Amino acid sequence: MPILHHRLPFHVWMDPRLNRLPGILPLDMDDWLRIDEAYGAQMAERARLIDAIPDKVHALLPQAKDAARELYDMIADCLPQLGFVRESDGWLCPDGRRVADDRTAPLLTLGRLVQEDLCILQPGPDGSHVLTGAILCFPASWTLSQKIGRNLLGIHVPVPSYDAGIAARVQRLFDAIRPEQPLWRGNALDYADPALYQPRQEGEIRPAPAGEKAFIRSERQCLLRLPQSRAVVFSIHTYLVHRSTLSPDEDRAFRAHPHPG
Repeated sequence: MPILHHRLPFHVWMDPRLNRLPGILPLDMDDWLRIDEAYGAQMAERARLIDAIPDKVHALLPQAKDAARELYDMIADCLPQLGFVRESDGWLCPDGRRVADDRTAPLLTLGRLVQEDLCILQPGPDGSHVLTGAILCFPASWTLSQKIGRNLLGIHVPVPSYDAGIAARVQRLFDAIRPEQPLWRGNALDYADPALYQPRQEGEIRPAPAGEKAFIRSERQCLLRLPQSRAVVFSIHTYLVHRSTLSPDEDRAFRAHPHPG
């Protein structure tokens, strides 16, 4: 069964602040991580993927290990305010699951706790930020094993709208992010298949939606800098709805607007 939300929390294509790349807005850190109506079902799917195919949804290069532990500690500090209960050896989650407190596998453990996928980016030899670690259970048509170790421009191949000009703007943005000033953006894409785990190789075309089979997949993407390691964290909270949840005006606007991702 598809794991769907009741409604999207924002409509990127109708918000002029968000519908042009890169569409960045300030983020309130108290609203960084979210527990929503799909938490239980999404977390069951995340646990299934981590158990079944850990090498496909997780990667951590040696240079990112300290940053991953720092991220784990930061999120652990946030969990009680989100409805998690600290126990002697782990966490009681809002859906009743228990997750062991395993700081030695920081991203895999976080993948069992929060809905957000989490990517770590650090400056490479040329100064461009490189993807050095991730827990990515819900890829939207990209493959972690193909992108790990690449810089921002390489990660976004073959997104047509992500050209050298956009890449330079985004790199300046990554350089300027401060721990006390996190950011967020959103996207919206039309999908025929409601599966949350949808990896694709570069150049592989995803099926086009048609009629009642059309779904909208929207990502709330947050950017923040870790204060100690100075790594940038890119978090992704995935929302998925059926097109029927849109009002007539929202649907007309969605059809008329390009969806660059």
